[in-house]
Amino acid sequence: MDHVRISKRLSFVLRHRPDSAGLTLDDAGWVDVDELLTALGAHGLRLTRAELEAVVAGNDKQRFAFDETGTRIRASQGHSVAVDLGYEPATPPAELFHGTVDRFLASILAEGLRPGRRHAVHLSPDVAIARTVGGRRGRAVVLRVDAARLAADGTRFTRSANGVWLVDAVPPGYLAITECNRI
Repeated sequence: MDHVRISKRLSFVLRHRPDSAGLTLDDAGWVDVDELLTALGAHGLRLTRAELEAVVAGNDKQRFAFDETGTRIRASQGHSVAVDLGYEPATPPAELFHGTVDRFLASILAEGLRPGRRHAVHLSPDVAIARTVGGRRGRAVVLRVDAARLAADGTRFTRSANGVWLVDAVPPGYLAITECNRI
């Protein structure tokens, strides 16, 4: 079983295009597990419940979560479709990190971090995670976010089920380059 391929398909369906599998997410992003398995099977990805559970449990970033009954599943964050994940405001640590690639650095330093097609900017609790995120699409750049000052200035932070910190935006004055792997 190719966990990476399955995880990517789940991300696509549960974050961006549930309609591609004939599904509709509820307001909080949940979908019935049996409906998901049936829909995926009808669209060429046949999975058992045990295989789905193995992919969810084995995902290094814990991108997906089952509800407390185990009958529904959703993506933990990163949606481009309208959902309200219901995460409560939380006080962030003093600093957080954002991984990106060097080709976006100039615009980020000028305009700050914006969510783009997603609902929120994703921030990591440590440099290593941010470096990994940034390195997925090119040479990694890690930015430090002055989260304490940003929160003190009124920005609302939430924390997803898998530990990713979420904010609407980060203005450039709260950013500093931590690592830049340019050649």
